[in-house]
This record gives sequence, structure tokens and C-alpha cells, in this order.
Amino acid sequence: MAKTNPIRALLRQAPVYFLLALGSLVMLVPFAWMLSTSLKESYQVFAWPPKWVPDPIRWSNYKTTFTSLPFGTWFNNTLLITSLSIVGAVVSCIVVSYGFARFRARGRNALFLLTLATMMLPDTVTMIPKFYLFSEFGWINTFYPLIVPLFFGKAYFIFLLRQFFLSIPADLEEAAKIDGASTFGILLRIILPLTVPAIVTIAIFQFNDSWKDFMQPILYLSKPDLYTLSLGINFFKSQNDVQWNFLMAASVVTMLPSLVFYFIGQKYFVESITLTGMKG
Repeated sequence: MAKTNPIRALLRQAPVYFLLALGSLVMLVPFAWMLSTSLKESYQVFAWPPKWVPDPIRWSNYKTTFTSLPFGTWFNNTLLITSLSIVGAVVSCIVVSYGFARFRARGRNALFLLTLATMMLPDTVTMIPKFYLFSEFGWINTFYPLIVPLFFGKAYFIFLLRQFFLSIPADLEEAAKIDGASTFGILLRIILPLTVPAIVTIAIFQFNDSWKDFMQPILYLSKPDLYTLSLGINFFKSQNDVQWNFLMAASVVTMLPSLVFYFIGQKYFVESITLTGMKG
């Protein structure tokens, strides 16, 4: 068998690497501009030609941003909502998806299809009914509408976890049952340790959804002390004398947790996407 010439193989792949590098550069330009602007003086923001390296570098923009408006409160509100949303999504979706994957109940497949069908409903269709329902509960200007629904599952996460559970050999559970383990014990001690990649994946998805969510908070929260970061930045941007260097500083800080959370869990994220098939 003839050996492949490494130089020829590299030349063959060069266009692909070039396109990937070009695409990455295009994606990074807005981020670089945002970071650069956050460190500039106000008069340098719209200078032409653009000045990518601030002179001088104003690290004090970040301090000014977070002392001029209650960004600390908005950050804590967002962190609370996001954390509880992740807990609710993970716990509820694990229980529901394990039932769909392992229990042989009548009508199980029909219920699973009905669950998947909810993904076809646009959010705009359910927006008004949900607002009316939560207003009847007295939940307007509270965090409940942003947290409680996640404790009742999320269709895509249920689907993802069910597919992952189906990839785990049932023999492990049969052996545990012979040893006297309960269903809850099997789920807790055997299934969940094997499901860490999928759990981290849905945690990343939910973190991203809750952290950057703008539509739901603007529907249910009207008091400034209840604002999330997305609402706070929008409020900051709506001011007549908005200064873009401070706005970009707030945007950088808002974006960093998502990047950090993803890079911490990216190993499990890739593993989950690799292992989760279409079995079942």
C-alpha cells in the first residue's frame, strides 16, 4: 500500500484550514472591537480611522460602569435565576427522560412524541397565555416565571438525555436489581455517573439561555432592582447620554461567564455530542 505524501496531504487540506481561519477571524472582529472600545476614552470610540489599540488604556472604565449603575444587583439577580434554572432543568429532565428511556408503560411513546411536539410551538404563541397565567398567580415582578417552569422539564433536554440513557447497556441496571437496588438507587448510583457529559451539556445550554435571556425578563420584571443583566444593559443603552465605552465594558463582563462556563465544560460537551446517538 502506497504511503500518502504528507506535503501533498497538507496542501490538500490547506484551503479548508484557510477558510476556517478566515471564518474565525470574522467572528472575532466584533469581540475585539467590543474589548477595545471598553478600554477607550469616549472621544476615541468613533474615531476614523478606527483605533484598535486604546491610548491610553482606561481600565477604570470597568469600575466606573459598575459604580454608576446597580450592575452588582443585576448580576446577582441574573446569577440567582440562572443557577436555579439549571437545577430545575437538570433535575426534572433527568427524571422524565429516564422514565421515557427505561419504563415500559402504556402510552409511553405517544407521550414522548407529544413532548417533542412542544418544540414546534414558537415562543410567541405561548407568550400571552403564560403571561396571563402568571399574572393570575401574582408572579409579575418576581423571579418565579423565569425559574419555576424549568422544574417541569424542557423538551429538547428530555430528548437529549433519553438518547443518552438508551446508549447505556441495560445489563448494568439488571445486575443492580439482582443486588437489591431500587430504581432511585440505580439512577443515582449507576446511571448518573455515566451521564455526566449529557448533564454538563444541558447545563451549558440552560446557562446560556437564562444568562442572556431578554424577552422573558422584560415581560415579567419592571422594577429596576429586579432587572437582569440583559435588561440592565438595555436600560443603560436607552439613556440619552449613553457612553459606548462604558456600555462595552458592561457587555464584556456580561459575556465572560458564558465563555468561562463553556470552556470549563467543553470536554464533556463534545463527549456528549459524540456519544449521543439516535437509538430508540
